[in-house]
Amino acid sequence: MNRLFQKLNTQVKILGSIIVILWVVQISNILLEGKLNYYGGIHPQSYMGLTGILFAPFLHGNYAHLAANIVPLITLGWLIMLRGVRDFFFVSIVTIIISGLGIWCFGSPNSIHIGASGLIFGYFGFLLLRSLFDFSILSVIFALTAGFLYSGLIWGILPSDPNISWEAHLFGFLGGIFAAQLLGKRKRSS
Repeated sequence: MNRLFQKLNTQVKILGSIIVILWVVQISNILLEGKLNYYGGIHPQSYMGLTGILFAPFLHGNYAHLAANIVPLITLGWLIMLRGVRDFFFVSIVTIIISGLGIWCFGSPNSIHIGASGLIFGYFGFLLLRSLFDFSILSVIFALTAGFLYSGLIWGILPSDPNISWEAHLFGFLGGIFAAQLLGKRKRSS
């Protein structure tokens, strides 16, 4: 029981720290009149935009944008973390890189992409398809849970609103699937 409490405590600390960082960055960005979004966002096909690959998931256009991302980020992130904290960080890093590179390569050249939605879509893709690569009952349960809670996300990978980065959604989703495949291979080989 003590070990379970320690794991839960670690998970709460990690997710809580991420939320605090997101809010501190958002407040700082507002105080700096949005300059962090400009300098830290992904500018597709621009050398300046390459740094945004790592920073864009922490930046949001306004408080409503950030608030809309918090609940799915916590929920889907925690479902991944239940399998292991290392899995959570691995999926996060793979998704951020693939989503960011996809945006940088294929996004509109005169745009700036910000927000954690690519990461959310990566978590969603990972959870939905993890069971295809590691064949466990727990993965199937997590896939069904994620699908039940967030099945409407799947439409976000299609272009619909010029102010929403469907590229982040699509490449984040693909990044999550790639992370699931990599982790599945690693588990099978060990």
